[in-house]
Amino acid sequence: MIEISHLCKAFESNMVLDDLNLFIKRGETKVIIGRSGTGKSVLLKNVIGLIRPDYGSIKIHGKEVTNLSEREYNKIRMEMGMVFQGGALFDSMNVADNVAFILNEFMRLDEKTVRDRVKDALALVGLKGIESMMPSELSGGMKKRVSLARVLCMEPQIILYDEPTSEVDPITADAINNLIVEMHDKLKVTSIVVTHDMNAAFKIADSIAMLYRGKVIAEGKPDEIRGSRHPVVQQFIHGESVGPISEDEHLVFGHIK
Repeated sequence: MIEISHLCKAFESNMVLDDLNLFIKRGETKVIIGRSGTGKSVLLKNVIGLIRPDYGSIKIHGKEVTNLSEREYNKIRMEMGMVFQGGALFDSMNVADNVAFILNEFMRLDEKTVRDRVKDALALVGLKGIESMMPSELSGGMKKRVSLARVLCMEPQIILYDEPTSEVDPITADAINNLIVEMHDKLKVTSIVVTHDMNAAFKIADSIAMLYRGKVIAEGKPDEIRGSRHPVVQQFIHGESVGPISEDEHLVFGHIK
């Protein structure tokens, strides 16, 4: 479904993605873990074309996308949806208009079809009857689910999630994890999920890849990652700071009991 080869992306002198290779199979939920600053979100933005790589290849359905024009890439984007970390809702629009935004902007659909898609998408994420509410009236977890409903309206084949359980309480986080699993099971979508939350990673993943200094240093099924003998992997999943940490690596690891 998605094949990433020798991907490189630098911002000035900072090499964020450094010869990264990753393969995501059709219908798979691939979870990307790693410390802050390892390039996880940058990777997602390269896949959806918000950022273009300096070098390397991204193939979606076997088609090279890194050299496409914006107009050509938009056709690829219509098969993908991204759930941003903060939800990225428009404060001036109610829930219905937020969910329908992409349909109204980029698809020629009649009003009834749009209304039905919005209703169905909100029902899928457990938010029936909130069409008239404003983003300011929603909790953090509800905003994330509305953001997912907006993606589901497009009937995508690929969904990208950027830290879907950040800034919510553990109970809401678990509900979001269950929703990601449900979308995978019901809709058979291909998903890439970036997260620091190891509880989430082990619950939702078909496979997990760990990024470190812009590279994939470990990849496998959840049990394989849990049992990995790679010291950096073990440090991350147990939230341990072992040995000297350089100045550019001072951020705290993720945590799992």
